[in-house]
Amino acid sequence: MSRSESAPALLEMRGISKTFPAVRALDNVRLAVHAGEIHSLMGENGAGKSTLMKILSGAYQADPGGEILIDGKPAVIDGPLAARALGVAVIYQELSLAPNLSVAENIHAGRELRKGGRAWGMIDRAAMERACEDVLKRLGASFRPQTLVGELSIAEQQLVEIARAIHSRARILVMDEPTTPLSSRETDRLFELIRQLRAEGLAIIYISHRMAEIYELSDRVSVLRDGSYVGTLERAELSADSLVSMMVGRDISGFYKKEHAPYDPGKAVLSVRDIADARRVRGCSLELHAGEVLGIAGLVGAGRTELARLIFGAEPRVRGEVAVDGRTLALRTPRDAIDAGLIYLTEDRKRQGLFLDMSVRDNINVAVCGRDARLGVLDLAQGAARARDAIRSLSIRVPHAKVNVGALSGGNQQKVLLSRLLETQPRVLILDEPTRGVDIGAKSEIYRIINELAKSGVGIIVISSELPEIIGVADRVLVMREGEIAGELGGYSGKPITQEAIIELATGSRPALCEAA
Repeated sequence: MSRSESAPALLEMRGISKTFPAVRALDNVRLAVHAGEIHSLMGENGAGKSTLMKILSGAYQADPGGEILIDGKPAVIDGPLAARALGVAVIYQELSLAPNLSVAENIHAGRELRKGGRAWGMIDRAAMERACEDVLKRLGASFRPQTLVGELSIAEQQLVEIARAIHSRARILVMDEPTTPLSSRETDRLFELIRQLRAEGLAIIYISHRMAEIYELSDRVSVLRDGSYVGTLERAELSADSLVSMMVGRDISGFYKKEHAPYDPGKAVLSVRDIADARRVRGCSLELHAGEVLGIAGLVGAGRTELARLIFGAEPRVRGEVAVDGRTLALRTPRDAIDAGLIYLTEDRKRQGLFLDMSVRDNINVAVCGRDARLGVLDLAQGAARARDAIRSLSIRVPHAKVNVGALSGGNQQKVLLSRLLETQPRVLILDEPTRGVDIGAKSEIYRIINELAKSGVGIIVISSELPEIIGVADRVLVMREGEIAGELGGYSGKPITQEAIIELATGSRPALCEAA
C-alpha cells in the first residue's frame, strides 16, 4: 500500500551528484522511499540508476554537497559495511554468491559465527545452519542450509540473496532487474515474496525495464534521465505514455518500426531444410526472404536458440541443409556462415559476443580489421573512422571510441555488438533476444535499425520472448514447440499474428508441423 508524501520517509537521498573523469553521472538527484513501499526506479540505460544505488550501498562515494538520511537522521555510508550496518542490502542482477560454499555460509558471509561465541577461532558451521533455518522456512525455500549454492537454480540462488538480506536485518532492499534470468513461474513466486516483504515493513527499491512488472508491483515510480531526477508518480498516475515521456524526453509513438515494403515471397535469401541436432531440434525447415523480418517465438526450452545456432554453424547438426541465395553451405564453423553473409547476434552479449576489456573502437572493428591491413600493417585511421561512423549511425552513447565496452550500459553494449555485425554487410541477420536488458530508448533505436536493414533487402530473423516485440516487428512468425516448428502466422499465411495465436501454438493446442515456409 502506497505511503503518502506527508508520511516520514525511511530513506531520503538529497542533492546527490557523482562525477567520474569526463562524465557527470548524477546531478542533484533526490529519492524518498517509505517503509512498507515498493518504489520502482526507472530510466534508460545510462540514466544513473545503478550509480545512485551504488552510492546507497557504499560502493561509490557521492560528490560533496548531498546527503543521505535514514529515519530522518543523516547517515554516513563510506563503504559496504557501513551500508549493511544501516540496514541497506542490494541484490544485483549478477548475483554475488560463492558457489563453492553452502547456503548457510553464504548467508553469514562476513558475519560468520565462531565456536564459543568468540570473535576469533573456528567457524561454527552447525550454529550458522541452525541460525538460518527460520529465515529459509519463512521464505518457503525447498533447499537446506547445508546445500552448496552451486547446486541451486538461479531462482533458488536469488532466494539465498534475499535470505541473506533479511538475516542481516535489512530494512531497505534494492533489487536490480531480478526477473531477467527467471521463468514466468519463478517470476510469479518472486512477486509473491516481494509483496510479503513489503507487508512486513521493508522498503523495496525495484529496478526494471519491464513495464508490466512496474505496473504490477509499484506503489510509486521515480524516473531518472541523463543523470538527473525527472519526477515521481503515484500508482494511480502510472501510464505508459507518462513513464515513457519522462524516461526518454521525446515522443516514441512509432515505437515498433515496420515501414519497409512487403517482402518478395519468391526471393529466399535463406533456406533451411530438415535441420536437426542430437538433443533438441527435430527436423525444422524454414525460408527467409529478402527484406523480411521473420519472428521466431515459443516457450523457454522450445529450441529457438538451438535452431539459430545450428543455422549459424555454432553447433553440430546431425542432418539438414542451409542455403544462402540458393547456394548450399558447408557449415563446419561459424566462419563459413559469416563468409556467406549469414550473421548471428547471440543472446549472451557479455560472455559470447563482446570483448569487455577492449575499447568500443576495437569491438566494432574486430571482425573486419583485415580490410585495413596494408603490407601487414593495420591502418588505424581507417578503423577509427569506421568506429566514428558506427557510433553516429547507431546513436551509441559513449564519450569517445576508446572507452572500454564493459563500462557501457546494456543498451549501448548491444548496439556496439550490432554495429560490429553490420560491418560484415550481411545478407541474413539472426538476432537472438536483441533487446534483452536494454531500456525503452535503446529498444526504439534497435527497432529502427531492424526496419532500415529490411528496407535495404537484408533478411532478418528475430528471436524474442516478448510477444509484443515479436508482433510489433515481424512480418511473419514461426512458433516453436519442443524442438519443432508448430505453425506459422502472418505474411501470406492468412493467419493474423496475435498473442493468443502464438500461445496456442506454443502450448500445444495445435499439432506441430515439421516445415514452414
